[in-house]
Amino acid sequence: MNNKDYQEFKKRRDALTNKIGDGIAIIFNASEAIRNRDSHYPYRSDSYFHYFSGFNEPQSALVILGGKSPKTILFCRNKNVDMEIWNGFIYGPKEAKELFLFDEAYDINLLDEIVLKEIPGHQKIYHRIGQDVLIDQKINDWIKQLKEKGRAGVRAPHEIQDISYIADEMRLIKSDFEIDMMRRSAKIASLAHNRAMKFVKPHMYEYELEAEIMHEFMSQGIRSPAYQSIIAAGGNACTLHYINNNSEIKDGDLILIDAGCELEGYASDITRTFPANGKYTKIQTDFYQMVLEAQSAALKKISPKHHWNEPHEAALSVLIDGFKDFGLCQGSREEIYETGTYKEFYMHRTGHWLGLDVHDAGEYKNVSKEWKQLKKGMTLTVEPGCYIRPSSKVPKEFWNIGIRIEDDVLVTQDGYEVLTKDSPKTIESIEALMAK
Repeated sequence: MNNKDYQEFKKRRDALTNKIGDGIAIIFNASEAIRNRDSHYPYRSDSYFHYFSGFNEPQSALVILGGKSPKTILFCRNKNVDMEIWNGFIYGPKEAKELFLFDEAYDINLLDEIVLKEIPGHQKIYHRIGQDVLIDQKINDWIKQLKEKGRAGVRAPHEIQDISYIADEMRLIKSDFEIDMMRRSAKIASLAHNRAMKFVKPHMYEYELEAEIMHEFMSQGIRSPAYQSIIAAGGNACTLHYINNNSEIKDGDLILIDAGCELEGYASDITRTFPANGKYTKIQTDFYQMVLEAQSAALKKISPKHHWNEPHEAALSVLIDGFKDFGLCQGSREEIYETGTYKEFYMHRTGHWLGLDVHDAGEYKNVSKEWKQLKKGMTLTVEPGCYIRPSSKVPKEFWNIGIRIEDDVLVTQDGYEVLTKDSPKTIESIEALMAK
């Protein structure tokens, strides 16, 4: 990113400054996680910290002061040439302040000292309550220290509020910058799914397809999937969060791949289900078409005219009718819905918010406990499915069919845009791609 791009993060900090009034907001970055002994997992910034800072080094914190003299302060590691020899480049406070457009920046070791000077006079502290017990304790200790100086005229904040309620509402509506990132992430993930369709052969192993997914990610400059990829052949597709990816792919299997990548922190999340041998059977075709029709019905309910739950209701209606037709559920649509018997074959909801987190921040109901109205700039997934495990109540020819079709969708002024449109999902288009 260049300096111009970091204006995006400054705008977010300015917006947050206005929303907290005369309060003070404190957001800590994620800690490094040890994988084993002195080896760490690849580092990934906390999503809230990244959203407001654009700064992605560990051991860092962001302080935003509202009121009459607003300012933003970054705390980060000092420049250390010796450490850079071992672990790579470190910005240091001076360079970070200039590049990332903060008002001030200091050594992270000065956090307690400087914050204790800045807090007095601010009525509220905003932070992510419950994020980390040590952080909660640190903030409580700050307040305790200030209260002990009350006779000297020091005024401690009298209220702690969870910043998530403010930040989540901001994160729900994506800016043009964010939408561009998500379009690009979706494009790359779509290419990865297409690559898997082209490379699959019976008797391969699931992890070989996972390797093709990762090959496409990395060839496009992506170093990390957005989540652990699901490569599920046959009955494995009936386990929603299957991640073993170590089974042999058999001729006649359906393969469910749920995989996305992360670009500048922004996730894509796609699921496609296709036949290992390139041709859907009659039964596979029938169930697949049912799920595809359910997704189509859901997509028609995405616009600012609809609320969050309407796509789910539309998809569920199609699926319940399908389960009835296949003899999997008995009774009227209303009875099946009320009794929940459909949940044996469709047990999850039809989507979730998408953004910096795969299951992105934001409530699904408002304070009145009504479903949120969809708004231009929101991004979500649409992912109906069907999962039929072996059961004495189910015809054997239906066993081990697991199907999910998932796309990333942007709410527009008048409707929606499918961000993951570059990966085929009709039976005809998938079979045509696999035949090439």
